[in-house]
Amino acid sequence: MPSSPPRRSDRNLAWTAFNAVQFAFTLAWTAAWISAALLVHAVLRDRHWPLRMAARCWAPGLLWGAGARLQVSGLEQVDWSRNHVFVANHQSTIDICALFRAIPVPLHFLLKQEMTKVPFVGWYARAMGMVFIDRSNRRAALGFMRQSAELLRGGGSLCIFPEGTRSRTGVVAGFKGGAFQAAIDAGVDVVPVAIEGSGAVLYPEGFFRVRPGTIRVRFGAPLATRDGDRPVERQALADDARAAVLAMLGRRAGQA
Repeated sequence: MPSSPPRRSDRNLAWTAFNAVQFAFTLAWTAAWISAALLVHAVLRDRHWPLRMAARCWAPGLLWGAGARLQVSGLEQVDWSRNHVFVANHQSTIDICALFRAIPVPLHFLLKQEMTKVPFVGWYARAMGMVFIDRSNRRAALGFMRQSAELLRGGGSLCIFPEGTRSRTGVVAGFKGGAFQAAIDAGVDVVPVAIEGSGAVLYPEGFFRVRPGTIRVRFGAPLATRDGDRPVERQALADDARAAVLAMLGRRAGQA
């Protein structure tokens, strides 16, 4: 007599158990590599190698643990000898791992102020000079712009999610013009980055719902922040960056 196919409840239970193991691995892997990176930072008093450890060790391990295959294209469009502001659509927290791994230079992120309270992650982010923003405090937002511009003028590269939050549906929301001000102030080109598939690997809703899949990261042509001797208007720059991301995702503005 043929055996009956597994019931949906059995499959869900198996996935829940598997995700619990993955979550434990994620915590242990993150704690171990952040501890190692902070030790290297304390010894060398330099951020370069601790940031590269995130790209070469921490991020690949978490992508592997999630069963994620990373596909990267468009690297040839960017002059990696220069620093840039990278602006990407945002589907999932695993986007940070994908970008750390895909971008071949030391990378800083703009993070929400609440991240400073997360053990290990917050400690690492502060030590590495990540930029934090408190969106509820207008004066603090101005401080974020100054800090971001100083980072860029010092030769650092910064990654921003200008939608302001993760998309729960895959729709690319409007890009906020304020996120582009630091690039304009520092005279640094903006590189649009399209991320696809990350929301299906690590769901934006629920507690650590992971499914194996492919994450695609595509780099577009850099966008200048100056038009001759004048700075580009920031919302126009934001709209151009969003249009470039939509084009790389194969969508029109009306299908965003």
